[in-house]
Formats: sequence, C-alpha cells, structure tokens
Amino acid sequence: MKTLNHDASHRHAELNLIVLDMAGTTVADGGLVEEAFAAAAAHLGVEPGSADHAEKLDHVRATMGESKITVFRHLFGEETLAQRANTAFEEAYGELVDAGRIAPVPGAREAVEQLTSEGRTVVLSTGFARTTQDAILAALGWQDLAPLTLCPADAGGRGRPYPDMVLTALLRTGAVDDVRRTVVAGDTSYDMLSGVRAGAGIVAGVLTGAHDKDRLTRSGATHVLGSVAELPGLIARAEA
Repeated sequence: MKTLNHDASHRHAELNLIVLDMAGTTVADGGLVEEAFAAAAAHLGVEPGSADHAEKLDHVRATMGESKITVFRHLFGEETLAQRANTAFEEAYGELVDAGRIAPVPGAREAVEQLTSEGRTVVLSTGFARTTQDAILAALGWQDLAPLTLCPADAGGRGRPYPDMVLTALLRTGAVDDVRRTVVAGDTSYDMLSGVRAGAGIVAGVLTGAHDKDRLTRSGATHVLGSVAELPGLIARAEA
C-alpha cells in the first residue's frame, strides 16, 4: 500500500479535507434536540407523557444526526405537518441557543485551528436548517472558524446518512483530488454512514454525543475517539 507523504510535492496524498459534524461532535448542546422536539410536538398537539409522544421521541433519539425535516416527515407523514413541526423545532432550538445553552466541546476549537494551521481545509456540517446553524455559529463566535459550513439545503436537500454534504464539501473546496483523502468525524451512526458512503479515508466516531462505540463501529467507523480533540493526532499518525 502506498504510504502518505508529508513532502510538499505530495500534498495531494495527505488528508487535507476534514468534514466535522457540529452538535455532539464540536458543539455540546446538552440534550437540546429533545427539548426542542418536545416543543415542536406540543405545537402539533402531541400530548406530553402519551404513548405517541414516547414513540416519537424514541425515533428522534434513534435518528440523531439525520436531517431534521426528514425525521419530521417520518413522524408526521403529511408534508404540511412535517414543515410545521420542523419550523417549531428550529424556533425552539434557536431560543435555547440564544439562552446560552450550548458550548464548544472541550478542545474542539483548538483542534480545528490546529488542522487549519497544518494547511488542511475544515468544513462544519449539520442536520439542522441554515438559520439554526448560523445561530449556533454566532453564539459560539465561530462564524470565521471554518471557510465553509454546510447544512442539507446546501447539498441539494439530502442530509445524512446520504453522502451529499461530504461530497459537496469536496466539490466546493477542491481541497483534495481523491475522496479517500477526506476525513469525516461525527457522534452518530448517520455521520458514519455518510462518511463511508462518500468514500472518506477516515471515518471517525466520537463519544461526546448521541451514540456509543458499538453503534458507531457497526455503522462503519474506522476509528472511535474520546472526542474531536484527539482528531489531529489521529490524522498525524495516519500520515506518518
């Protein structure tokens, strides 16, 4: 197998495109997805504490990382209801963000800055809508942390587990000439599936969010890390 080379004439052989998930991976939100879902469900008349509410919440938990509008289409079926639920969810989540309920995962910003200083291109991606993504970036002061941020709408509407956002990152940045030189990191099985389907060389699961090591591994993680803070070290070892 050809080894990766640090020589400048072989920059194409390095892992120079890093696509990172946000909530649960670089951003700690303390279960705000469930709180925002409860608000959205109540908006559509789902009774808190009911069997219907519990069943829907179980699906939300199982599909962490998936595009939120896709989740609501599954839960409510009819498109108008799904859109109403999604709007209510995004508004509720945005209010929680504005209330200071999110924070960076420890070491996340430093990891992004290190990867950037090494000449790599970092892209932040999410299953949330653009308005929510922008609110998170503003709350953390991360508007200029990465040169590109992506939500499902930026990739034609399909979020995870489709590979579209990873491939959009490659096409928009031109950071690598081979998708195998891409690194994907996230906290959910959907992040892992997205990375695998895109053909990324490293698909790293992190244990700071929704899913455990077993589920991440079963969904295709090539590595499982304690947190995204460990990612620069993993990449350095892969290239050594």
